[in-house]
Amino acid sequence: MSRSSPTRSVVRTLATMAIAPIVVGSLLTATAASSSAAASQHDETSKAKPTIVLVHGAFADASSWSDVIRRLQRDGYRVIATANPLRGLSSDAAYLRSVLDTVDGPVVLVGHSYGGSVISQAAAADPDVKALVYIAAFIPDAGESAAELAGKYPGSTLGETLSKASYPLPDGGTGTELTINQDRFRKQFAADVPATTAAIMAATQRPVSTLALEEKATKAAWKDIRSYALIAGKDYNIPPRAQRWMAKRARSHTVTI
Repeated sequence: MSRSSPTRSVVRTLATMAIAPIVVGSLLTATAASSSAAASQHDETSKAKPTIVLVHGAFADASSWSDVIRRLQRDGYRVIATANPLRGLSSDAAYLRSVLDTVDGPVVLVGHSYGGSVISQAAAADPDVKALVYIAAFIPDAGESAAELAGKYPGSTLGETLSKASYPLPDGGTGTELTINQDRFRKQFAADVPATTAAIMAATQRPVSTLALEEKATKAAWKDIRSYALIAGKDYNIPPRAQRWMAKRARSHTVTI
């Protein structure tokens, strides 16, 4: 995908977003087509389009990709939107790996927000993953956590909106999980989404464990797999400056809206 591609002009027309998956179907279609072309250069006998695997982030579920799924399916792509457990980076990545193991052929792997950490960990050393797509997402290096990267630059207001609850751990201890207060959800997380839709999202949000946000990555697949990044210019969760810094470090093909 070049900077002069049709995708860039399409993305520029989109409304400023808070929840990225609803507005990025064109970007993912272009990325998938680019990945498919690259794969065919290595295997001229392969005619299959890549499977698009979508990984949601914290406070969301797989249904947040619904509009993107419709666009990709319309363009002939097989799509899998996984249920990210949001319990811990290593265990979430292991679950995603088990999903990837069921997919035959090339894959474009997409992560939104915390989902970026998960795809970076899960895709390492997987020859079938041809591209990584980060949608307003974390792009950690080994030794970094999502919480650390979110605090690298000022601008996040997420901490002011969170509620905490305890849950039991298998070892008999307790963990802490986080949700966004429903009355602040739309402004914090889905400012450009219709109020009725945001209210449903707030009521059905999936809590994220603090373990998931604080656990340090041990792998960084973006070092070996080409990547694309969509920067959300008015993101209140991951500061745009942090998104740009991570994307630049990863040498991602970048679009900002």
